[in-house]
Amino acid sequence: MRIGNVRIGGKVQAAVEIKDTLVPLSEVKSFSQKYGNVVTDDIIGNYEMLSSEVDFIHQESPSGKLKNVKVQHAPVVLKPQKIICVGLNYRSHVAETKDKIPESPVLFSKYANSLAGSGESIPIPHETKQLDYEGELGIVIGRKGSYIRESDALEYVFGYFVGNDISARDLQFKTSQWLLGKSGEGFYPCGPFITTKDEIGDPQKLFIKTEVNGEVRQNSDTSYMIFSCSYLISYISRFMTLYPGDIISTGTPEGVILGMPEERRVWIRKGDRVTVEIEGIGILENTFS
Repeated sequence: MRIGNVRIGGKVQAAVEIKDTLVPLSEVKSFSQKYGNVVTDDIIGNYEMLSSEVDFIHQESPSGKLKNVKVQHAPVVLKPQKIICVGLNYRSHVAETKDKIPESPVLFSKYANSLAGSGESIPIPHETKQLDYEGELGIVIGRKGSYIRESDALEYVFGYFVGNDISARDLQFKTSQWLLGKSGEGFYPCGPFITTKDEIGDPQKLFIKTEVNGEVRQNSDTSYMIFSCSYLISYISRFMTLYPGDIISTGTPEGVILGMPEERRVWIRKGDRVTVEIEGIGILENTFS
């Protein structure tokens, strides 16, 4: 199942994509009245009921289907409690940035203001001259958990999505903390939908590709992660309780602008289009303004 938040008639609401058809959850009054019309922790935490209701609206509510309709995408989760990002999680990316292989996951956070949907225009802050992309696999947590065993970790996943950890490098390295360079407005576009875990056999066997204006910049595979999705979930849960709707962004492979020789670095500019694709999950596309 693929589910996300879309703007229909000027309002944000959850919809399920089934082939070329969108089914708004607002069509199921018994479900939406109880859990709401947008993808939040309430809907994510009630996946089994959601799944049965989706089957019902797809088969029994043809009037609620939106076939071949272009919609505006909103962030895949609205108001997540946590957005936890992982740095330096591909050996090739560590090598290109001339850093050291981390002994433990490098974690940092983004805030809800950084969320954006696929297709949204991302404003370039006046304060940066070095804006970069980072195509990443995103995880949405589906169950509350702490001290999760690595062997059980994927059972706590609701689904996966495509993310772009946009980074203002001059602000990121202005101090020892990366916060300024990572949490600008729209600095974490995500989507277009969440693909639920039952659709993804192994999250460590997915190709990931990033293009800038049609030119391939990143072309890798999630099998090259230093710390797997299972390990990251287990590790993070030792230090903080994970809740439905929490987001974990698993790091980026080689091919970012920062990893290029200085004389070849052309940072993101107004009008640039960045596209990130992950196998079996979808294509995230954003322009910059």
